[in-house]
Amino acid sequence: MKLIVGLGNIGSQYDGTRHNIGFAMCDTIITDQGYQFRDSPKHHCQLAEVVVGETKVLFVKPTTFYNESGRAVRSLLDFYKLEPRDVLVIHDELALPFGTLRSRIGGSHAGNNGIKSVIAHIGADFARIRIGILNEQRERMDDADFVLSRFNSLERAEWATITSEVKTEVMKFITDDGFDATTKRIHS
Repeated sequence: MKLIVGLGNIGSQYDGTRHNIGFAMCDTIITDQGYQFRDSPKHHCQLAEVVVGETKVLFVKPTTFYNESGRAVRSLLDFYKLEPRDVLVIHDELALPFGTLRSRIGGSHAGNNGIKSVIAHIGADFARIRIGILNEQRERMDDADFVLSRFNSLERAEWATITSEVKTEVMKFITDDGFDATTKRIHS
């Protein structure tokens, strides 16, 4: 079994914001496959269960808000008797230019409070896909306002390409087929 965890904040006021790109990626992947998320209050999240080949996969959107995401991940690991190596977290990355994807296993939280929470609850040995959200608008805003701002029309035009690349990396993780440390520049 694998857990694919998208980080974000619950509530329609956060839809389309930079901080919710993890949720948005999970939503798109699940919707494209014809599945839906269901509430799982016991595990502090919304879940969608799919099967890829022989592998059961849970797509997870924590309902604890971004900075407490680790609570949901820990609950699911305990319930399903999984290890951190079975977890892939998809999240925004303020330090990367918009459209840059970085994948890796392990590492520090680098100031990301959602990742800091996950590390505090399960350790650092989980996989990550970091999606760059940085643009020139960042220079005029503080971090909190920027990550809660919405993507502009040029960025939204790149959405399908970014989603396709994220799906490819997610499938590599699920099938154990070459998920490794990579950097891809999607947006030119």
